[in-house]
Amino acid sequence: MTSLRHTPFHSFHEDHGAKLVDYTGWHMPLHYGSIIDEHNQVRESGGMFDVSHMGRLRFTGRDARRFLDLVCTRKINGMKPGQVRYSLICNENGGCRDDVLVYCINESEYIMVCNAANREKLLEHFEAVKDNHVFKLRDETESTAMVAVQGPKVMELISQFSKEIPSLKRYRFTQKSVLIAKFLVSRTGYTGEDGVEVILPKMIAGQMVKMLLGNIDADDTTVKPCGLGARDSLRLEAGMALYGHEITEEIDPLTACLDFAVKLDKGEDDSDTGGFIGQKALRAIVAAGGPKQMLTGLVLEGRRAARQGMPVLKDGNSIGTVTSGCWSPTLQKSIAMAILDRDARESGMRVDVNLGRSTTAAEVCDLPFLKK
Repeated sequence: MTSLRHTPFHSFHEDHGAKLVDYTGWHMPLHYGSIIDEHNQVRESGGMFDVSHMGRLRFTGRDARRFLDLVCTRKINGMKPGQVRYSLICNENGGCRDDVLVYCINESEYIMVCNAANREKLLEHFEAVKDNHVFKLRDETESTAMVAVQGPKVMELISQFSKEIPSLKRYRFTQKSVLIAKFLVSRTGYTGEDGVEVILPKMIAGQMVKMLLGNIDADDTTVKPCGLGARDSLRLEAGMALYGHEITEEIDPLTACLDFAVKLDKGEDDSDTGGFIGQKALRAIVAAGGPKQMLTGLVLEGRRAARQGMPVLKDGNSIGTVTSGCWSPTLQKSIAMAILDRDARESGMRVDVNLGRSTTAAEVCDLPFLKK
């Protein structure tokens, strides 16, 4: 474990009894006690997640925007300063290299937040396809920290420190200063709850924790620290894709029902914007009638959770595969996401899930599971 990277909050995790695990090469908190309690804390009040393991890349220069339009499925040209866009980065076959958030500082400066497991892969990819684009790419992952503060009472808490931040619209951000340190606050998240994500210099990470958590041992604390376990169950209830599960190098964004983040006519309506890598392959899927399988939800009978790779059956025949599953603390049901044959995605359809030693009945449902 000594070779694992530590985030700027590592000593906090140790001091507060976190169960630390290896997560994509980082020593990260799985939970501080009960995953279900942490899940409910976020749904009912607020939770703080250390997400410093996620990649933070800064693009600056004349061709920064043009390059991002080449590698991102979403249109970057036309983004306004202070705007955030969710996008996919695809390979030539249309599969997903990663899903990312792109923050527009100005027309020649952008920040990209990517998944920890894909940071080095993306850096190699960007270098390989840079071609004649003129820009600088700086990896700021280990010089900064990042936290997500999520829950229905979070914005009320933040209003005690700032009037501007609670007025932000979804997928917008602002930059603030504390003494000489600048930090970025965006109204984004990965739990299905309202809240913010904060990118800050690692030297003020301790101050941020004290400001947000206060006396975390008090029974009435608005925000409490939460680990990766609750983060996963929260995003699953919200029907949010996780790289390595709902999207992979082999699973394209159309199959994963992320077409809202794919602009297939990119480059056609704007002479200043070219197409993106993988666009031709995704267009071919649409031209052939669309993806043969697509992501959907399942509600299972009983309490057993389905796991990635478990077959989904209809009348004994395989119609797809589970991508993620868990017991939902909020809904008190076993839920799963699965990629199923397109004609087997009718809401209410009865199917079976092969759990290994047994099979259980399930009902197809629309995503997300939890609608807020």
